[in-house]
Amino acid sequence: MMNGQKLAPAAEVAVQLPESKVAADNTSGTMSGPLVGASGGGATAAMRPFGRKAEVMHVLLRLLCMITSVAALSFMVTAQQSSSISIYGFMLPVQSKWSFSHSFEYLVGVSAAVAAHSLLQLLISMSRLLRKSPVIPSRSHAWLIFAVDQVFAYAMISAGAAASGITNLNRTGIQHTALPNFCKPLQSFCDHVAVSIFFTFTSCFLLAASAVQEVMWLSRSKY
Repeated sequence: MMNGQKLAPAAEVAVQLPESKVAADNTSGTMSGPLVGASGGGATAAMRPFGRKAEVMHVLLRLLCMITSVAALSFMVTAQQSSSISIYGFMLPVQSKWSFSHSFEYLVGVSAAVAAHSLLQLLISMSRLLRKSPVIPSRSHAWLIFAVDQVFAYAMISAGAAASGITNLNRTGIQHTALPNFCKPLQSFCDHVAVSIFFTFTSCFLLAASAVQEVMWLSRSKY
């Protein structure tokens, strides 16, 4: 009996010591072990399938797209000129302005929308990059910006193509008529339009590059 009474408290102490240690670990809020470490690293890798350089490139593409779309918008809205032209020997006054063409108005509207979209995405990406968070936090976010980038890329292609047709008509004139090359007396106007169209197609290329990067992100991410 004496030996049994002495061994019982020792057994309780031996059992309670590990339990108290586990309870202390739980109250501290930290967990350790091979399973915890592996799952945490896997979740981080799934949320950020690309390195920091790829995220910086994503932000840079947004910045360049915003600059080119603003440039396309600026050159188009400043395209206006007045001059005179000879038709059948008569000197007639000619005035040209971007708002006289529906194609040019369409280009201005699309460029403004792309500039606003690029600015918004740039601010969001920059804030996440400065906080050292994933620039693209989830698959749903990636699918959303991929769809929007695709829509704006096709819109920029159509706007650039429509404006190019009008500009080419101004340079070549109309066959079998006496209408001359309007870009000779309106050289400044045509130059502004040409530069605007160049930046329009450049913005389209940058949007396509962003969409490709988002597809690569979707193909590697799991969440």
